Amino acid sequence: MGPRWKGKGAEVRAQADPMSEIISRLKSSLIESNAHGLLSGCSVLIAVEAVQSDLLNRACFGRPVVTAEKDRQWFQLSMEEAFYLCYTLKCLRIHGGDNCQKTDEELWEYMTDKKSTFPEFFKAYAHLRAKNWVVRSGSQYGVEYVAYRHHPSLVHSEYAVVISTEGDSGENGRLRVWSDVHCTVRLCGSVAKALLVLNISKCGHGDASPSCVTLYSVEERVVARWSPKDCREDHSNAVNGD
Repeated sequence: MGPRWKGKGAEVRAQADPMSEIISRLKSSLIESNAHGLLSGCSVLIAVEAVQSDLLNRACFGRPVVTAEKDRQWFQLSMEEAFYLCYTLKCLRIHGGDNCQKTDEELWEYMTDKKSTFPEFFKAYAHLRAKNWVVRSGSQYGVEYVAYRHHPSLVHSEYAVVISTEGDSGENGRLRVWSDVHCTVRLCGSVAKALLVLNISKCGHGDASPSCVTLYSVEERVVARWSPKDCREDHSNAVNGD
């Protein structure tokens, strides 16, 4: 199942403006502006000016928040998005409720306390982002993420992403029984997406600090329905000796 571009010229526009270059410009702009975000429950809020707002939208980080302010645009970042900008790209500082900057370790502790599966979800998010996929929430499709080849305005999401953790006791608990696999594959097929399963293994390194994530392994598996007709012989050709 290949990319489904939205309209004539969408593929050409995407090729002319690679996602890797957009993120590089976003990183530089956030560093230059000394950007910082504010922890707010299970998300991070960030106020930016027009240039950063445009780049955040084009790179698909966060969602705009409607406010009365005219000179700044607020964005709400998921914990995975915020930590990726802060820890991986090193272009965002994050402050707590006391308005003091949080260290990477403090952020990690906060986010793992808020979400027990955060280490695996962040590893999956960072793994796909490093390959220049645009990663958005897949909750509307019953999966963890959906992955786009470029901006959603140019192309439909190509993969529905499910995160599978090591061991039968994994807290995410996805695809443990056949009925779950069957339902998920059928759902993905009905919305023209391939099911991408990311098996995350901590390789015995635990999750005490963010540095552990770099030691996790990721195994990618694309799961698809088998269609018997795709494997049948063409009997008409066989009869004709072709």
